[in-house]
Amino acid sequence: MRILLIGEYSRLHNSLKEGLLTLGHEVTLVSDGDDFKNYPNDLSYDAKWSKSKLLYYPRRALHKFFKIDIASIERGIRFYFLLPKLKKFEVIQFINEASINTIASFEIYLIQKLLLHNNKLFLLSSGADAVNVQYMLDKKFKYSILTPYLEEQKASNEYPYILRYVSKSHLKLHDFLYQNSNGVIATDFDYAIPLEGNSKYLGLIPNPINCAKIDFIPMEIKDKVVLFLGINRHNYVKKGIHFFEEALKIIDEKYAAKVEIIITENIPYEKYIQLYNKAHILLDQVYAYDQGYNALEAMAKGKVVFTGAEQEFVDYYQLTERVAINALPDVHELVKELSFLIENPQEIIRIGKNARAFVEKEHDYVKIAEKYSETWNSN
Repeated sequence: MRILLIGEYSRLHNSLKEGLLTLGHEVTLVSDGDDFKNYPNDLSYDAKWSKSKLLYYPRRALHKFFKIDIASIERGIRFYFLLPKLKKFEVIQFINEASINTIASFEIYLIQKLLLHNNKLFLLSSGADAVNVQYMLDKKFKYSILTPYLEEQKASNEYPYILRYVSKSHLKLHDFLYQNSNGVIATDFDYAIPLEGNSKYLGLIPNPINCAKIDFIPMEIKDKVVLFLGINRHNYVKKGIHFFEEALKIIDEKYAAKVEIIITENIPYEKYIQLYNKAHILLDQVYAYDQGYNALEAMAKGKVVFTGAEQEFVDYYQLTERVAINALPDVHELVKELSFLIENPQEIIRIGKNARAFVEKEHDYVKIAEKYSETWNSN
């Protein structure tokens, strides 16, 4: 098949592409690189001009006074000029409901152009979208990335971006995609649960991980246990990073001679990976039921990851041993779990091995690519 993947989050589409190529498909990946992470693509619609130093202050002023982001307009324009190269694909898949990430009405226009010259269109639920944001606003999860907003109603810089998915303009885009797509695929439980019962829902296909590109690092704990926290200011609140920061302060005082703590902030993906390679424990996020892509890559390396691992996840995969630590939005619980691991380093080694085995079994990129291919062909 000729397959067009549009958009990128956390390397999901890159890994899927690798699996599809292994199966003999022809794949083109078009994206904006996912901001500072700069993930690879075949064709780019990144807003390079708008992110230049020359336009930094004009861009901020336009956004502040007129709520216009010239970067979103530039992305749409750049995508428009790519359209002649985006024809005769049997399958198009969008990473989410705002894959081009331009003005909603402009995005509808661009998708209409795509539909004129291509066959099937599929949509991933792999981030915020109209369905899961409304589900969170209705407080149907016991906790979610919107919990801080719902509890304190603080208009953090992160929440206007998330809440736009239930705005009138975006709901038109959402409706258009649902009317014109062959179906919606969820990538983990945080997205699958809100879609249950939806007529467009095609099921859960786990994130693809290319373990051949991720070396398993057998853990040795000779001196100190190394803890790693990589902070991305764009999602600081919604990932509950402050819980980790508070827990780490307590751990640092309690186990100063037994731990080394590494904290980074807003660094490119490649450098991020290099820095966490020496870690035994990685702190990912607290407001989740399942693991996102960063957590899975760390698990594939044999790290012990504090992330989403709720009972729904455990039951689905019929797990009898821990493959990750279910990180709760509770400093006391985080300190308790960290303390146990620091005092029982053999558990770190055991869970790390379990984590790698789990990713190899349930997230293998070729097996996942086969599941996508079967889903596309049968819908």
